[in-house]
Amino acid sequence: MKLSGLSLILLGAFLLALPACDSPDHAEALAPGWTLFASPHLHRWHEAEMAHSGGFTRETDEFVLKAGSPMTGIVYRHWKADDLPVIDYAISYEARRVQGTDFFGTVTFPVGSVDRCVSFVLGGWGGSQVGISSIDGYDASENLTGSRQTLENDHWYHVRIEVREKSLQVWLDGRPIINANIVGRQLSMRAGEIDRCMPFGFASFRTEAQLRNLRIEKLQE
Repeated sequence: MKLSGLSLILLGAFLLALPACDSPDHAEALAPGWTLFASPHLHRWHEAEMAHSGGFTRETDEFVLKAGSPMTGIVYRHWKADDLPVIDYAISYEARRVQGTDFFGTVTFPVGSVDRCVSFVLGGWGGSQVGISSIDGYDASENLTGSRQTLENDHWYHVRIEVREKSLQVWLDGRPIINANIVGRQLSMRAGEIDRCMPFGFASFRTEAQLRNLRIEKLQE
């Protein structure tokens, strides 16, 4: 059956109007969540109170943490006031180490409560260690979540963390690197200035780092 020119135009318009159900970008756009590096959340970020911090600068959807002696951090203290989730949620962001040889995209986040936080370490202990600090008092270099990864300067790494009642899972550039059962485990912050990033924040260690595309997403229970 041949279609007239007008019919072809109308058919084309109809097909273009269909939702792109198979598109990951479209699915991400529809997913409920919060983009904390954008308005109205952007102005709620502050420098964490760390001795000899290198300071930070910010632009829309991108933060730069200057190298500190030893640490620089930023913190979002409005997590509870903004009614952001503490369980069954995902964190995704991109981090790049501009210069330096240690951690550059370490994120601190709540697990069940804003008073119960841990950190995902990205590039610690000389530049390649990843893992969760701390579980049962053991940090990322000592517990089963820890591993060594090849992390190069000037590369944007995509991190996704899923926080659930029974587990913590982490993907790095789409690869699963952590799947930790946390039932009955003691979760806490590693001793030191990193606790200034509670309940949610980022830190770098003697390293200049860039952060962008931070998104918090509520997960189905």
